[in-house]
Amino acid sequence: MSVIAEIKDLRAHYITTVYGIQRTVKAVDGISLEIREGEIYGIVGESGCGKSTLIKVLMGAIEPPLTVLGGTVKYTFNHKDVNVLSMSEQELGQIRWCDVSYIPQGSMHLLNPVRRVGDTFRDFISPHKPMSKAKMDDMVRDYLRDLGLPVQALSSYPHQLSGGMRQRVTIALSTILWPRLVFADEPTTALDVVVQRGVIQLLKKIQEQKGSTLVISTHDMGVHANLADRIGVVYAGKLIEEADTETIFNAPLHPYTQYLIQSLPKLDDKSRRLSISGRPPALDDPPSGCRFHPRCPDAKEDCNKVAPSLVSVGKDHRVACFLVRGANNNGIQP
Repeated sequence: MSVIAEIKDLRAHYITTVYGIQRTVKAVDGISLEIREGEIYGIVGESGCGKSTLIKVLMGAIEPPLTVLGGTVKYTFNHKDVNVLSMSEQELGQIRWCDVSYIPQGSMHLLNPVRRVGDTFRDFISPHKPMSKAKMDDMVRDYLRDLGLPVQALSSYPHQLSGGMRQRVTIALSTILWPRLVFADEPTTALDVVVQRGVIQLLKKIQEQKGSTLVISTHDMGVHANLADRIGVVYAGKLIEEADTETIFNAPLHPYTQYLIQSLPKLDDKSRRLSISGRPPALDDPPSGCRFHPRCPDAKEDCNKVAPSLVSVGKDHRVACFLVRGANNNGIQP
């Protein structure tokens, strides 16, 4: 399977200066990963771990105080490489929505509250595919029908739709031009479980129909279990484990990933679930060494001095932990 996006040693920090005091928040701090064409790649971690910032940088949506200090983000479309971080705003505008698209956390980030939904679809389509209003409307109606969405929504204002329908319409709006690569930032947040299921099914349907590559960021492990082919676990700005979804859920190696899985509820299991003590570190002053060591019950002396490298421990499985045999050459099996 070919690689559609390659990220190498990406470092993106929020740098602010207030009253002469500079503060640097290391939201993305040395992340390297590859996104394969046609897959669904999940990014998981607690709130504040850097997931949303990573999505922004991968899209090239970089605005102060967010600053990219190093690394590369490369797309490969039709055997041609595109360096996202060196593109002008005009060049980014040419590929957005056609080649690369974005499903935001809140539907109102895309839907104009004072324009009908149908008008917003035309606003998205017209700069990229000039055509008559009638043809454009036919294209949108056909697309909504293919996705199982009511075409009546096009004549509504966003506030007249339910939260779940707004999110579905937002997904349709973000994918109407069949982009090759779609980023989704917490697309099921604030939705009840029934509506979440509908949104997940819609994302699956879009991915299966056109083979689009989907990168989805959410702290909800249930969403990843239903959608993702591979999962990257992010903690305090670092990628600490990556594997296929089955391995992450059945054989996690990093202690943080193990706690995430162990905390999930199970049917007919009324026993108390394990949780992680403490809280994620402040990213303006992260701990030395492994950033998880202040919360890790198995932390060793080296863990607070040296940051473990993310290394391969099996097919498509990478982990950054001194406790794992084969990782960093000096660990022991947990």
